[in-house]
Amino acid sequence: MDKPFAITLDPGSSLANLTGSWRTRKPVYLDRLPPCNNACPAGENIQGWLFHAEAGNYEQAWRTLTENNPLPAIMGRVCYHPCETACNRGQLDDAVGINSVERFLGDEAIKCGWQFDKPATSSGKKVLVVGAGPSGLSAAYHLARMGHKVEIQEAGPMAGGMMRFGIPKYRLPREVLDAEVQRILDLGVTLRLNTKVANIEQSMKEGGFDAAFLAVGAHIGKRTYIPAGDATKILDAVSVLRSMEGEDKPMLGRRVVVYGGGNTAIDVARSVKRMGAEPIIVYRRTRDKAPAHDFEIEEALQEGVMIKWLSTIKQAGEGEITVEKMQLDEKGFPQPTGEFETLAADSVVLALGQDVDLSLLEGVSGLEIKDGTVQVGPNMMTGHDGIFAGGDMVPSERTVTVGVGHGKKAARHIDAWLRGTVYESAPKHEIATFDKLNLWYYSDAPKTVRPMLDIIRRQSSFDEVQGGLDESNALFEARRCLSCGNCFECDNCYGVCPDNAVIKLGPGRRFEFNYDYCKGCGICVSECPCGAIKMVAEDI
Repeated sequence: MDKPFAITLDPGSSLANLTGSWRTRKPVYLDRLPPCNNACPAGENIQGWLFHAEAGNYEQAWRTLTENNPLPAIMGRVCYHPCETACNRGQLDDAVGINSVERFLGDEAIKCGWQFDKPATSSGKKVLVVGAGPSGLSAAYHLARMGHKVEIQEAGPMAGGMMRFGIPKYRLPREVLDAEVQRILDLGVTLRLNTKVANIEQSMKEGGFDAAFLAVGAHIGKRTYIPAGDATKILDAVSVLRSMEGEDKPMLGRRVVVYGGGNTAIDVARSVKRMGAEPIIVYRRTRDKAPAHDFEIEEALQEGVMIKWLSTIKQAGEGEITVEKMQLDEKGFPQPTGEFETLAADSVVLALGQDVDLSLLEGVSGLEIKDGTVQVGPNMMTGHDGIFAGGDMVPSERTVTVGVGHGKKAARHIDAWLRGTVYESAPKHEIATFDKLNLWYYSDAPKTVRPMLDIIRRQSSFDEVQGGLDESNALFEARRCLSCGNCFECDNCYGVCPDNAVIKLGPGRRFEFNYDYCKGCGICVSECPCGAIKMVAEDI
């Protein structure tokens, strides 16, 4: 007897069960670049270490974090967290408190005594790092882990650079700074303090160094001409902040005028307030035009710092200054009005920016210096073979995070140069934008705000202003991460596929598609919470 037609079909043919031939498009798994990672000047794998933190594996989170940044307890206090500005969750409710979790991990490492793994082998190469600020420390850390012998030569009496001499203690406690510096030195890095490099080529030759990384900070305060009497006390902000580190605090008097509108001006005003003075900031533009971060301005105002916007100093005399009121023109530039005001002032502190001392480069061939900075190529090398530069010395934004990123980048290129190769960074994936997410799967979870010291103590002591998260808060905050663009094995694609075409590969190995059965319907793409699948045209 003849069999029914359906039973005579070849079971392996598309007319039986293999429905993949119906497709014109197919889904593919991919890793997109999280916007937080993309925005980090230090190049941290933020989503990677948050993944371990939300699982409660804090040491692994710290080790993943410090693959790129050796100073998490510092950065968790002083970084202005552009990662949070870029965070997709900010368009849902509030950005993930990345900086808060970073600080928690950094503090946990100090508390638990976690140390960096030392390199197994030595390259036999020797590198000189000039400057023990964030960029120099970062470069030294990465070079040491690559097996190179590293020596840091620092002109100052203590390591830390502008982190120590430019950031007040109420923002960065010195015991935190010292702990993270010491951990880098424990890798075998040599630190020579009170050692000013006068000529880089000579220092390299005398020390037998194969390469050098220049990371001198911007320690020279910019000046401006203000007509003043002989008895008028005019100082620069960097000198004032530096003197805060010593036993003898600067004698500024009770009435202190700070001239400038950047973060340094805010730091000086808040510092002298804690010393019992009555600071007034004079700035020639409006608050929204000030280069200082708005939250810093707000904290200063809370602490009783007065700010005179649209004002400029015209003259300084003994015990007073003359201020001219300004107004903004149609292009937003301040213009004088001819209206003057007299303010009582025992001293004037200029906070108008900083310059770098480039005297160590005099006579070095091939170097190009423009607008007070050293010009470097994409590999961070100057025009002189073997001499690299970063941080405040090169054209860039002058922040701790940028400096740390420069140190890492330079270390990779120095390592390649010493080995006779060229470092090529991995190509970036496409960014995981907000529109790629399926927000239905995420619940509301308000951001945990870090506690602040009460106003009375903030005005009278250098105790740390902002507190950290405890373990439960840090865990909650880490779990607010949406894992933008990268599969976290939620099983949604596996559960919704009508053709059972998704294959689970096991914990940590994600999934793959069985294209023999996938009809290209795209439901998996629509239901993926984090945007880790996309549809592409079927190969013809």
